[in-house]
Parts: sequence; structure tokens; C-alpha cells
Amino acid sequence: MRTSPELRRKLISVAAVSAALLTAVPASVAVAQEAAPRPAAVPAAQTEAAPGIQAERLIVGYKSGATEAKSNKAAAADAESKAEKTGEDVDFQRRLGTGAALVELGTNPTRASVADVVAQYEADPQVAYVVPDRLNKPTAVTPNDTEYSKQWDLFESTAGMNVPGAWDTATGSGVTVAVIDTGYVTHSDLAANIVGGYDFISDTAVSVDGNGRDSNPADPGDWYNDNECGQGIAASGSSWHGTHVAGTIAAATNNGKGVAGIAYGAKISPVRVLGKCGGYDSDIIDAITWASGGAVSGVPANTNVAKVINMSLGGGGACSSATQSAINGAVNRGTSVVVAAGNENQNVSGASPANCNNVIAVAATNRAGSRASYSNYGSLVDIAAPGGETRTSTANGILSTLNSGTKTPSSENYAYYQGTSMATPHVAGLAALMKSANSALTPAQIESAIKANARALPGTCSGGCGAGLADAAKTVQAVKGGTSTGTTFSSTAAVAIPDNGAAIESPISVTGRSGNAPSALQVGVDITHTYRGDLVIDLVAPDGSTYRLKSAASDSADNVNTTYTVNASSEAANGTWKLRVQDTAAQDTGTLNGWKLTF
Repeated sequence: MRTSPELRRKLISVAAVSAALLTAVPASVAVAQEAAPRPAAVPAAQTEAAPGIQAERLIVGYKSGATEAKSNKAAAADAESKAEKTGEDVDFQRRLGTGAALVELGTNPTRASVADVVAQYEADPQVAYVVPDRLNKPTAVTPNDTEYSKQWDLFESTAGMNVPGAWDTATGSGVTVAVIDTGYVTHSDLAANIVGGYDFISDTAVSVDGNGRDSNPADPGDWYNDNECGQGIAASGSSWHGTHVAGTIAAATNNGKGVAGIAYGAKISPVRVLGKCGGYDSDIIDAITWASGGAVSGVPANTNVAKVINMSLGGGGACSSATQSAINGAVNRGTSVVVAAGNENQNVSGASPANCNNVIAVAATNRAGSRASYSNYGSLVDIAAPGGETRTSTANGILSTLNSGTKTPSSENYAYYQGTSMATPHVAGLAALMKSANSALTPAQIESAIKANARALPGTCSGGCGAGLADAAKTVQAVKGGTSTGTTFSSTAAVAIPDNGAAIESPISVTGRSGNAPSALQVGVDITHTYRGDLVIDLVAPDGSTYRLKSAASDSADNVNTTYTVNASSEAANGTWKLRVQDTAAQDTGTLNGWKLTF
């Protein structure tokens, strides 16, 4: 059955999305120059301490036969000797793990004084190398993209998504994101990350490009005249919607132009399903199937299978069985499906496919961190992300890649849009970062971790905005294996473990947490036992679910004093957690001294 054109329209901003367009930034040209070769006779590391360096500390490597290589006392005496010869402060600090010595040069040494000390060490036949103890800083924190300062949605402390903090861990490398949308119009700030996609629009009245399905997902424009998409619907120029969405996910970054993408190491596969007046469920269903690696009759196999699908689109009504089947198939193949909640300022229960199961439904927030006035809401929303709100200022929208053509493609540019369509690629980009950081993550784990590591909305949300505002840095850190907040709950009550007897349990009450436990919950265990191979250890979640930490084994060593990592992202964080320990064989006994949970 055909749906009404009103319901088929893509989720672009309910306000005027034709915001003032930004002038495209010309690409800068950089010329790489080769460094002059170093003299072959000088060790490469030694040249790093060449005269003229600025350093407050030096790392001195001694030759293996030197006394200073093994004796801290000798290394300290050598530092004193160098100080006497140069008249500078030179103090031995400590031995590094490699055996090298760390020496301090005093407060604010000059370049000349550093050079004098370096020269003395280099002249010493017992020294293998001397290099500065350089101060390293986080990489990729502030991209050099010329419009990055306008991307408040990525970095602002109030309501940004804390994206830069994730980039030291992951950039999306190795992950393909399918943008199921209007297709792609060429843009130099995105082209490097575009891989093959497909045009799934079968109806030529919708496709505009003069043909049906083919392997070219280029966006010819989706403009329409007054009443062409339904009585009373005013004319609209081409939106280049899919290109805007794609830029938020994976615009080229640190390329000296334009905007930065959230998962700029990822690839975008444009999958075209929306044309003039929208797109049909049947085409979208095939697109979901194909993008996730499923077979579609008459369509070549996908060579760029996506692990994340972005669908900034939707219509009204319940989730159909046909659409749900396609989504389930994608998730079962290991692909996360991220969907816009919709822009009708109503309960998301009436917006499909956001109301389907197995999707991550995304509501939109404004620059103050409140639910955007247009955003749908409700219990089916999973998470909120910046979608912008341009009522007071265009700059409060989401800036991304676009095209200046009002009907057909013209010159590339950038523009601010608002909508849950803009919020959704923020979460799709985060999912790509997570998958890049930990390729073993399932769609369910990705969804749970995004929710568990969200932060409370800085503003307000009437009606429900899911777990809160997505936090990229915290979420990526959690799935990578680090602790997300460092909050620890512990029990120090000693419990005797009977020999070959019933299991004992030790409880910990967790309170004050929001959402689910992390996918990298740290479980620290301290047990004294004279034959740890006898022990079986389980973590018991508040709902009674058990997670095996240790099985019985042929291990005659004493004691268990270690930290286990548990994917507990499907469990509510708050509640009573228990550590269950059982001795399964005779002759040895022990004590649970204590244990802890670190969130």
C-alpha cells in the first residue's frame, strides 16, 4: 500500500532548513619536504639531543658494560661529574624500565646550558645515547579544519558530545557506515571517505535521475514544486540531506579545511532511498538488508558491508512487520541500526522506524542541552544527541557538508541544519568509534554502552529523552577497557570459604548510578587460598544473572588477587551485586578477604 507523501518525507528540520549557506573553504596545499639524512656514524637517538634543544630532563642510555648502566649510585655520581664540568644543575632522578637514567637539569635551563650537558654526555665513551625527555600531549584534540570552531556539537562543555576526548582512542578506522538517505553529492571535504554504495529507488517518479535501481548513489536533487508532494505542501529546494548527514559522521579531518567528522577514520557507503517527496518502505527495507550484508534479488553483493547504519528518515504509524524483519536481519548480521526519533514534537511511538525494536532511536538536543522544540520524545527514545535549534541563531544549528544548488548540484559548501536527522549521525559516528575501538562489540553491546555512559541532560526534556546526552569520550573509553568514571564500590568483610562445600556470597550495594553498568565493569577480587584451582568464582548481578569469572582448573598456585573485566552492559547498575565463591575439591581452604566493583 502506498503511504501518503507527508509520511514519506525525510526528517529534515521543521523550521527553515535552508539556513544561510557557508562559503566553501578552498583546500590548502601543503608540500612535503624530506628531512636531510642523518650522518650514518651517529646513532639516530643521539641526534635527537642535538645542540639547540630545549629540555628540562634528559634520558641517558649507558652501554651495557658500563657501571652506570646497573648502579644508581654510579649514575648519580656521573651526573654530579657532568654538573662539575659544565657548571649546570644535573641530578640523577631514577632508573627507567629500559635501564636508562633520567636526569634533571634544574629550573628553566637555557638552550645553551642544555647543549653543554648534552655535549658532556655525548663525549663520554660509556654513554650509548642521550635524548630529551620530551613532553607528549594528546593528539587530534583540536583539528585544523577551518570551520571546526563552529562545531559546538562536538566539543562544547555544556551540551557538546565530548568527541575530541575519544579521538586518542579511536577514529572509526576499519568501520563502514551506511547512510541510507538521499544519496551523495560530491564534496571535497568528504570524498576521501566515500566508498561504493547503491541507488535503491525503483520508482522513476521518485528517483529523478531518469532510471531505477543502479550502482550510482549520486544525489541529483530532491526539490519539488507547490502541492507536488501533497496538497498544501509548499515547494522546496533540494536538501542534499544525505551529504549533510555523511559529513557529520565522517568528513575528512585535520585536512586544513571545512568541518571535522566524528568518526573521520570511517568510510561512508551512500545508499540512496529518498528522492522527490521521500521514499518507499520497500526500497528502504532492501537498502537495510543490502547495507548489512544481506542478499537482495537483482542487486550485486555488497563489497562494503556496514557495521553501522544511519537512517535519518521516517514516517508515521506503527513499525511494520516488514521493516522490523529487515532491521532484525541487519542486527543479527552484526550491524547497529541508528534511527532519528522524528521532528513532530510528539511521542516517538507514532514514528516509524524509530518505534521499531532493535534500533537506537535518537532525540535531538539544542545548544543548551535541552530537548529541541521539534524533537520527538518518549519511552522508546534510547539516547539524545545534538541536533541544533536555529530559532535564535543559525549558528546554533549543526554545521556540515552541503551543496549550493537549489535544484541540481552546483558548488560545494557548508550549512547549518537542525533536526533529529542531525542528531542521529552523531550517534552513528559514536557507534563507529566504538566498533573501531573494539571490533568484537555486538549491536546490543553498543546500544547498552552508549546508554550506560551517557550523562544527564544539561537542560530539560519533557516526555523522555532516553538515557541522557551521549558522551563519546566516556563511552569509547568504557568499551576499550578503561574505567569510565573510576567510581568504586567495595566490600572488606572477610568471608571463610569452606573446603569442598557450599558456595559463599559477599554483597555490595551499588547506588547513585544512572543507566546500565559498563561493558567493561572491573571486578577486583582478593582471595587467600592454598590451591586456587579448586575455586569457581561468579559475579551475580542485581537481577540474579551470573557471570563466570573463574572456573575450576589444575592450578596449584596460591591465592586469587586480580581484576576481571565483565561486559555487564545489559544489567542495571544500581542494586545489590554479589561475588559467589565455591571450593569444589577437598583438602584446601581459604578466605574471601574482599572485593570491589569499579564503574
